[in-house]
Amino acid sequence: MNTTIHASAVLVGAKAVLIRGPAGAGKSRLAWDLIEAGRQGVLPFARLVGDDRIHIEPHHGRLLVKPAPVLAGLLEIRGLGIRRVPHEPVAAVGLLVDLAAEDAARLPDPEALETELGGITLPRLPVSTGHPPLPPVLAALGTQAAAD
Repeated sequence: MNTTIHASAVLVGAKAVLIRGPAGAGKSRLAWDLIEAGRQGVLPFARLVGDDRIHIEPHHGRLLVKPAPVLAGLLEIRGLGIRRVPHEPVAAVGLLVDLAAEDAARLPDPEALETELGGITLPRLPVSTGHPPLPPVLAALGTQAAAD
């Protein structure tokens, strides 16, 4: 099953951050912020997988993401337009970020921190409208829940 979704994805370290949200929610901006965090050494490695349209495919218990072929290596940067950047052809998802999430909360219920996509259960970070998503994404990537 190969499905196309409206999303962006960035490989961070060994796993991808899959970014969903409505049009204008900041998916491309968060992708660029993660790439820049990698360039600045805040993250060990960060490279675009795809922007705007992503192919997802469950494969041996993992969810793989690939760029839509016509958009491979392209990223929208507000104020500059579409730019060409280095990209990865495929990555396994390690975190799903939902921008403009209606169920985002200061102290979310544990159920809100997981979701299923393509039959694969993934860690999920819901981010509400108006809150910068980069800080909680960096925290999710660099920390472990106190209950673990």
